[in-house]
Amino acid sequence: MPRTSSTLPYAVAIAAGALLWLLTAAASGRREAWDSGLYWTAAYPLSIAVAGVLGYTYPERAWRWGLAVMLTQAVVLVLTAGGFGLLPLGLILFALLALPAIAVARMAARLRMRREPG
Repeated sequence: MPRTSSTLPYAVAIAAGALLWLLTAAASGRREAWDSGLYWTAAYPLSIAVAGVLGYTYPERAWRWGLAVMLTQAVVLVLTAGGFGLLPLGLILFALLALPAIAVARMAARLRMRREPG
């Protein structure tokens, strides 16, 4: 498979991660998006879906897209949080939340590779 530029998929992953976090926090009136049920029912599943679409579209090292979406949300949390007392726990949680996104991106990439001729 020919190498493609990673700029666009990284930009999409970063923009999606930041927007999903910020819009969920704004819509719910919460400082941290994951304090809202909207995060767990809409934003988090959409984060995983974005990783899957990027994994299918850009299958080379597809794990990056799931990690990028979730890492961006962690960065946005750090930039918007009022305190850092629970930061280590939050980072651990984001690492765990990234696992399904990484898995979906990798599965989508495998699906793409199977469908490609040759």
